[in-house]
Amino acid sequence: MNTQTLALYSAISLIAGVLIPIMAALSGAMGRTFDNPQIAALIVVGGAFAIVAAFTLASGGGAFDWRLLKQATPLQLVAGFGMAFYLLSITYLAPRFGVGNAVMLVVAGQIASSAMIDHFGLFGAPHKPIDLPRAAGLAIMVAGVVIAQLAANKPAVD
Repeated sequence: MNTQTLALYSAISLIAGVLIPIMAALSGAMGRTFDNPQIAALIVVGGAFAIVAAFTLASGGGAFDWRLLKQATPLQLVAGFGMAFYLLSITYLAPRFGVGNAVMLVVAGQIASSAMIDHFGLFGAPHKPIDLPRAAGLAIMVAGVVIAQLAANKPAVD
């Protein structure tokens, strides 16, 4: 991978990471406004669908041969369950548990599950075994997220 591609992929990943807690806060606030986190999540998914549809059509993806859909595995076809679960749970939890607390545990789960997916090469991902330095780095990331959130939840001293 060349430097320019690496920079682009890194920037996209960072922006996606920035948007996750923003989405959590906004969808949670909307759920509280409506007193209905399910409706708020539905509105967010509807907006996401519209944006993905517009992007797909604008980028020429509308010429997709839908007959290829039969080549997808059932597991691939239910991938949206993860997004739906995340959105419903974060919309419910953010105003009750705190955006930081909810996202901290989401990030810890992402670190652990992504490491396992890479280690075992699950779902067609490239196989990247967890060796001792990588395990240490993963543990430090999780510890950093937890320490930062514990510090944020510390009672104020007057």
